[in-house]
Amino acid sequence: MSTVSTVNGGISFWYADQGTPVPREPLPGDTTTDVCIVGGGYTGLWTAYYLKKAVPFLNITVLEAKFCGYGASGRNGGWLYNGIAGRDRYAKLHGHEAAVRLQKAMNDTVDEVVRVAAEENIDADIHQGGVLEVAYTPAQLARLKDFHSVEIAFGETDRVLRGARETAERIRVTGAVGSTWSPHGARLHPVKLVKGLADAVEALGVTIHESTPVTEIKPKHAHTPYGTVRASYILRCTEGFTANLKGQKRTWLPMNSSMVVTEPLPKSVWDTIGWDGRETLGDMAHAYMYAQRTADDRIALGGRGVPYRFGSGTDNDGRTQPATIEALREILVRFFPTTAGARIDHAWSGVLGVPRDWCATVTLDRSTGLGWAGGYVGSGVATTNLAARTLRDLIQQDSGQSGPTELTTLPWVNHKVRRWEPEPFRWIGVHGMYAAYRAADRRELTSAEATTDPIAKVADRLAGRH
Repeated sequence: MSTVSTVNGGISFWYADQGTPVPREPLPGDTTTDVCIVGGGYTGLWTAYYLKKAVPFLNITVLEAKFCGYGASGRNGGWLYNGIAGRDRYAKLHGHEAAVRLQKAMNDTVDEVVRVAAEENIDADIHQGGVLEVAYTPAQLARLKDFHSVEIAFGETDRVLRGARETAERIRVTGAVGSTWSPHGARLHPVKLVKGLADAVEALGVTIHESTPVTEIKPKHAHTPYGTVRASYILRCTEGFTANLKGQKRTWLPMNSSMVVTEPLPKSVWDTIGWDGRETLGDMAHAYMYAQRTADDRIALGGRGVPYRFGSGTDNDGRTQPATIEALREILVRFFPTTAGARIDHAWSGVLGVPRDWCATVTLDRSTGLGWAGGYVGSGVATTNLAARTLRDLIQQDSGQSGPTELTTLPWVNHKVRRWEPEPFRWIGVHGMYAAYRAADRRELTSAEATTDPIAKVADRLAGRH
């Protein structure tokens, strides 16, 4: 497989496929609005969409530093699925039934995104094939079975556990000894979704200013180089780029994730792989991978490269280290040996937001009018939609237009998270954690033990994930 002709960076393959948009006009100067949304990714656009639908007379302004979808919304793996960061912790804090309600809301969210895309005529290559997660070592199989049982305990009774033969009938991953499949998932084209959503929001009458970086958020004020926006509600929807705001350096850690995409693969290769159901594909490794079969028959595959930049730095164009491209290529060929001769057309990276306790949250401070949502830890394609509908309900409740709703009482609402440690401790901690996970994965690949490697258990405790 050659990577000589691989496009590296340029935001993402999804934008190379669709073309980089011409940014909308920046903020022309000081202005006043009812709701100011900072960030033009999925969270901000979904929030604008649902708020404007619910209260058409609201004046809503979205401020985006580059252009809508420049961040994780335009660089992700296209996994629309029902995973949510922090559910197990919410079960401990608020009880099992509260966490079950949160999980059910996420299950329904997958269908909600599909519904709105159809209603707004957004063709985002959505295919509801579900989510297939495979195991290919004894330790992974033990974790997979435990994971399957836990998901059923949280109400996902339509989840299916498959053995090696049944897994191969769906997709032939070399060495796979089992899998678990959930119907609550779909593959999509991230940029087609974000572009269509931005157009739908604008058609509703929402004002979007691009090329307008917000430098600081204060109660009732969002400051930019072009002027200040004053609003009753200022909503921070900046996910992995939150660290760029004044005073937010240690709020959410910008974790890097990298992807590669192959050239379109011929029928002869697909005959050896299967994957006719076009499920989104993951594994049970500690440094896990995620993949999809695209609408034009490529494989897009992602995982961790360099996990974190010192000082919570974020990249500009998504350029990826050659060693990361090679590592992802090796995963691809290990899973599907017949792809060994395929060209890698594109590689890119992006950042996702990680709270210190790995819990996604939605918050509205009624005393200041400041709100935020994020910390999705890589599960944001669907979670952003649930977060947006929750922010809508919280604002309507705060303004006296409605009372509490099912969404405003979910356990992730107004959850408080402590800040990340200062440098160099967080750099050392994150890089040490992923070095441990990779070491654990290597040891498990050559071990017959059906137990998780102790190195990974130590890394989990140090990270605060369990």
